[in-house]
Amino acid sequence: MKDCIFCKYAKGENPPSFVYQDKGFIAFNDINPLAPVHILIVPRKHIKGIQFVEKKDQAILGKMFLVARKIAERGNLKGYKLFFNCGKLGGQGIFHLHLHLVGGWKNRKEFHRLIEGRLGKGGVL
Repeated sequence: MKDCIFCKYAKGENPPSFVYQDKGFIAFNDINPLAPVHILIVPRKHIKGIQFVEKKDQAILGKMFLVARKIAERGNLKGYKLFFNCGKLGGQGIFHLHLHLVGGWKNRKEFHRLIEGRLGKGGVL
């Protein structure tokens, strides 16, 4: 997609600093982090979102989770969350499939304080 910012990053056009990259994926820090660590894991192949994944994309999804695990291990994250935002009403802002990896909290109390501050008491991310 010629106007997709993530496709441009994948092609090397003004990319952010990658925390991970291989022939199928790029990963970089989110510009609006929800946590001390907030990394976006993006396939180089343009897929508009999780709701547009097809059977032929199964390998991409599987590898995406392995990439997340590798990044979390490299970052020595003791706990983390993985999530997709699906569609405009689901919070998706860039319409290129990407997996959020968030973590880096020092303890559960800090985790809950950050989540509640962001979503209100009892909020679920």
